[in-house]
Amino acid sequence: MLAILSLALIPAAAQPPRAADDIQQITIRSQAIEAFDPREPARTRFGALTFRGGLILESSHRDFGGVSGLRVAADGAHFLAVTDKGYWLRARIVYRGKAPIAIADAEMAPILGPDGKPLKSRGWYDTEALADDGGAVYVGIERVNQVVRFDIAKDGLRARGRPIAVPPGMKLLPQNRSIECLEAAPKGGPLAGTLISISERGLDTACNLMGFLIGGAGVFSLKRTDDFDVSDCAATPDGKLLVLERRFSWVGGLAMRIRSVPFAMIKPGALVDGPELIFADMGSQVDNMEGLSVHRDASGAVVLTLISDDNFSPLQRTLLLQFALVE
Repeated sequence: MLAILSLALIPAAAQPPRAADDIQQITIRSQAIEAFDPREPARTRFGALTFRGGLILESSHRDFGGVSGLRVAADGAHFLAVTDKGYWLRARIVYRGKAPIAIADAEMAPILGPDGKPLKSRGWYDTEALADDGGAVYVGIERVNQVVRFDIAKDGLRARGRPIAVPPGMKLLPQNRSIECLEAAPKGGPLAGTLISISERGLDTACNLMGFLIGGAGVFSLKRTDDFDVSDCAATPDGKLLVLERRFSWVGGLAMRIRSVPFAMIKPGALVDGPELIFADMGSQVDNMEGLSVHRDASGAVVLTLISDDNFSPLQRTLLLQFALVE
């Protein structure tokens, strides 16, 4: 049964011409995912994670879909996301107990460049990665291999992006296999003030995934195994970088996993790796999982929120999934 949360919308035919930077309220319909693995509906433990619930998200708004980067606020409810076509998506997760049941207060707006025009108007539309560094938000853009900074805390969704300097090697990444993981290093640590980035499938000479220290010095690599590509990353409160990965083949289908890499391992020239927290294939409720965020809830549990990119295809879904880390 679809749990529909209605927001006031002007019918499309009656909408007046809108400015390029207009923020639009949208309606997102939510269908609950009761079991992560329908083959075992009572099962909640998957690797090092416990499934809390999920939603299938749908909207008739023309720009909804292609969600590729996600950051959930400390309250566990409000979130900010970016889409492939250069839009912000901002909304609030509604809970019943610990399970997400709906999406409220949803709105979208074009991501703006330094000139106040939408990034997509200059061809910078493949916005794939998102990092939040205490009010300053950074967006990674494929195709042009660029990172752009936004003062969201001050200007909200009308913030204008300012390109930042990136390591020269990042500019040489494959245009459709570049910036997918972007995260601010923990404050107070040796990498404080640095952005961590790992490419989707930009490979070093040993065929491992290339990583970059933006604002710092040097490059590192993430060990690539089992043909997985990186699709996002997020930091945990205890100093781990969780790396979301996905794999697709016409024979094996779609799969996802999350690895946990200690920040202490990340340094110039390092080859980093870490244990697998979860693996899931098409037998479970997964799609093209591209967004990952981490927050600590009121009970002290570390909660992972994942979202999928439907590629604006009727054959794919936008899924929002939540798990608690078993500590």
